[in-house]
Amino acid sequence: MTDPNKPHRPEKVPTPSGGGGINPETALMDPAAVTAPAAQKSYSQNQLVLRRFLRHKGAMASVLVLLFVSILAFTSIGFGPIPGWWDKDFTRAADIVNGGRPTLSLVPFSLGEHPFGQESTGKDYFALVMKGTQVSLVIALVVGLLATLIGTVIGGLAGYYRGWVEAVLMRLTDLFIVIPLLVLAAVLGQIASRWGMIGLALVLAGVTWTGLARLVRGEVLSLREREFVASARAIGTGSRRIIFKHILPNTVGVIIVSATLSIASAILLETSLSFLGYGVQPPDVSLGSLISTYQNAFTTRPWLFWWPGMFILTIALTVNFIGDGLRDAFDPRQNRNKD
Repeated sequence: MTDPNKPHRPEKVPTPSGGGGINPETALMDPAAVTAPAAQKSYSQNQLVLRRFLRHKGAMASVLVLLFVSILAFTSIGFGPIPGWWDKDFTRAADIVNGGRPTLSLVPFSLGEHPFGQESTGKDYFALVMKGTQVSLVIALVVGLLATLIGTVIGGLAGYYRGWVEAVLMRLTDLFIVIPLLVLAAVLGQIASRWGMIGLALVLAGVTWTGLARLVRGEVLSLREREFVASARAIGTGSRRIIFKHILPNTVGVIIVSATLSIASAILLETSLSFLGYGVQPPDVSLGSLISTYQNAFTTRPWLFWWPGMFILTIALTVNFIGDGLRDAFDPRQNRNKD
């Protein structure tokens, strides 16, 4: 029995071993103590991809560098803030003297006049390098997008349908692989040279899709046996929808990385072809053709060789770093809850 003369004390609620219990006295003094823990913030898939990409320091630095190079190239020639600074022969209007002949300076650079110096005939080398960067970037972008599209479609169809479809598509892929890439690109590039840089880009895209096709085929062969694909077949989903809505989105990491590698390799392949004389033809210029044209000046005026080489290296490295960041952002095997 309870003694009525004994003062009443509230009982304490037993606290678990982890210390997570709530004392009623504390709850009366501090109502916030009984507030439920805040729910973890949820993100959509696109938000998660963006957050991961923005946190990749190498990729973000590369985006800024590549953006700077692109803006510098496309605003300097053709879309520049100083129209008429360079004429169609890449000569500054202020340098044309003595009956229309440009003055020639042998200094490596001069700020405000010739940032990259001048070549043998007095043309401004900064203008030439910027024009070459424009052409190389356009070719690389077209090659990357088109080669990715061709490789993804061929690899996806071969991996999903198997049978005679796989046999035909993979033997076609093997045929392109066994022929040396540089030789094949040189022959086709010479034929398509009359179409300009777009023709060259189409040729390069037509011979650089094979690696991606084999990678996508391997991924699709693995994914087509998974439970979610079997469930989609069981409810009557068509093959086209299964491929493009269920399988290919799960290979996006491979596709993104291969696309960026295709862009980087297209820069190097175009440089090699132009250096050999099978790439971009005059009067157009590219970074590779500039290296080829001024290779003999390497010992006397090395900056004519190093400037386009530095831009080639910068573009290739930044594209590869961006691809690495995109791969990490799109990788579905990462733990999305940690974000």
